[in-house]
Amino acid sequence: MNYPIGIQDFESLRKDGYLYVDKTRIIHDIVSKGRYYFLSRPRRFGKSLTISMLKHYYDVLQKDKFEELYGDLYIGKYQTSERNTYLILYLNFSIIDASLNNYRDSLDAHCNTAFCRFCDVYADYLPQGLKEKMSEKEGAVKQLDFLCQRVADANQKIFLFIDEYDHFTNKILSEPECLDDYMKETHSTGYLRTFFDAIKTGTDSSIKRC
Repeated sequence: MNYPIGIQDFESLRKDGYLYVDKTRIIHDIVSKGRYYFLSRPRRFGKSLTISMLKHYYDVLQKDKFEELYGDLYIGKYQTSERNTYLILYLNFSIIDASLNNYRDSLDAHCNTAFCRFCDVYADYLPQGLKEKMSEKEGAVKQLDFLCQRVADANQKIFLFIDEYDHFTNKILSEPECLDDYMKETHSTGYLRTFFDAIKTGTDSSIKRC
């Protein structure tokens, strides 16, 4: 039995025979106790692997792999009604330049890449030409708002995952002299605040879990 040191992809872990301590029971907790979660645990505690496990469970495109990945696990025996019914939108803030002078452009670029991939992967479930129309919008906030509305129009639902969501905060905590400027970005009309407001607004349309 191999130990999954550094393995963060659930599918690879299961297919390649790595040791896995079954944590799929938490899916029942997620379904029954809420829709929006913050997983605040220490580094190297398995947050990214947990996200990967949830992504595969809820992704509408992963239906054919369910038995292989989950059949002998808790959630394979006690499935929920929402299994494989979501379009997965995944953002990873760890690759964004968190410096105050550059983070907006970096956030926009990362989100545009993620949004375009989302449109390509789920093209069969979305309105034709969605990616092109979305790309005409300027910046992550406007693109996310447009994307959420169009996904709702198509009667689809999004499970949004944000890995390393505290990346910006960690950056600022390491540079106390930037604290005042950072406060401006997370309050009032700051861009980072506006982006998370767009996510909140999206929960009224197509973001059903986050």
